[in-house]
Amino acid sequence: MAENGRHEYELVYILHPDMDEEGILALNERLGQIVQEQQGEVTTTELWGRRTLAYPIQKHFEGHYVLHRFLLPPEATGEIDRFLRLNENVLRHLMLRLDK
Repeated sequence: MAENGRHEYELVYILHPDMDEEGILALNERLGQIVQEQQGEVTTTELWGRRTLAYPIQKHFEGHYVLHRFLLPPEATGEIDRFLRLNENVLRHLMLRLDK
């Protein structure tokens, strides 16, 4: 276990290709707020930019990639997953626990 019962997670998600920079930053800020509300801490955020997808997702061939690393209690991952699943701008997401 990491510090204070929190684990280290890595989250990569792909956003709708038509999103502008302001929308991407707003979504990232909201995700950061959710992590903090769940007693977590964002350690790294990397905007990888618009990239071509390996295969079409919902008829899109490109998407904006974003990487987050954070410390979070294990029971709080469900809230992050729920937020991403319900957001129509998120095409795909994958969250991995790093400190196993």
